[in-house]
Amino acid sequence: MSNKVYRFVIMGFALFLSAAFGAAKAETIQLVVLGDSLSAGYQLAPGEAFPAQLEKALKERGHDVTVVNAGVSGDTSSGGLSRLDWSAGPETDAVILELGANDALRGIAPQVTRKNIEEMVRRLRERDVEVLVAGMLAPRNLGEEYAAGFDPIYAEVAAEHGALHYPFFLEGVALNPELNLADGMHPNGQGVSVIVSNIMPHVEELLARVANK
Repeated sequence: MSNKVYRFVIMGFALFLSAAFGAAKAETIQLVVLGDSLSAGYQLAPGEAFPAQLEKALKERGHDVTVVNAGVSGDTSSGGLSRLDWSAGPETDAVILELGANDALRGIAPQVTRKNIEEMVRRLRERDVEVLVAGMLAPRNLGEEYAAGFDPIYAEVAAEHGALHYPFFLEGVALNPELNLADGMHPNGQGVSVIVSNIMPHVEELLARVANK
């Protein structure tokens, strides 16, 4: 092989590797937020909702990610389970699961909520989708017995199925009137910013799991 031909082959191979690396690098992670009004952005401008603020914050930190808002106001864990397959389709790489608050508000038996949350996580993990389970706490007016059955659901299900766990989605926001709408239950835009800041390390760990496959 002549030097000229050899250089041509080497240059072609280098260009191939560069293009292949560029294509891999350009792959955007799709992260679906499957939740209720707390993550959907109830009464907020589209840019203030949790998925939008999270995507913006992640991109500012250098992550190539699209965050899909699959939140439905008023949804229960049963509703989330019924729409799981089309809310988190085959192109989904990771899911933040934020459901169960409405179960507690309606006094749905914790066993039912556990079964639904577990089934969603199980099915996603079977598809090799990485999951971050965002925990919720039962209102204390439902009594200690209800709280004892409800509160541990998220950590236990996450541990059983190799998912990540964030203890309380509304950490730092719940019961703070400055960070909630007038109803005292749903975060305002500033409250969502606090949620994004608090949950960020867990989300970055989620993305790292996807990237390391």
